[in-house]
Amino acid sequence: MKVLILSMSLVFFVLSCKQVDKSLEIEKEEVVYDMYQPSEMANLMNEMYAQNLEVKQDILAGKIPTEFPLDFLKIHTAEMSEFKSRNETFQSFSKLFIESEKEIFNTESQIPVEERFNNMVNLCISCHQTECTGPISRIQKLIIK
Repeated sequence: MKVLILSMSLVFFVLSCKQVDKSLEIEKEEVVYDMYQPSEMANLMNEMYAQNLEVKQDILAGKIPTEFPLDFLKIHTAEMSEFKSRNETFQSFSKLFIESEKEIFNTESQIPVEERFNNMVNLCISCHQTECTGPISRIQKLIIK
């Protein structure tokens, strides 16, 4: 009788463990991440930063930049982030930016190239103070001291 009770208990224990294992199984669900996709304007701004960093290095090395990067003109047409818009302030600043950027490459200017470059950087900072303030500290690193 003890053997029968003991074997029934063992069978019951084994069966109950199998049920617990099945209830603990977790179904694997596919996780979909919402990855940030920068806008065309954000990509353009990053390209402009990289190119102006090269211009800064050239100026510090004594090289006078002579060729205005035509890609910068895309500032007037590049697609912006959904939460941004091309308002009047942006339009004004973007026109001034292009003018100040072109002035850096003006070989006939009597203004020192370092000053022309810093004018452009300060204009970028001024624009970013009105809308997208995040990159200001990065832009300030372009200033030639």
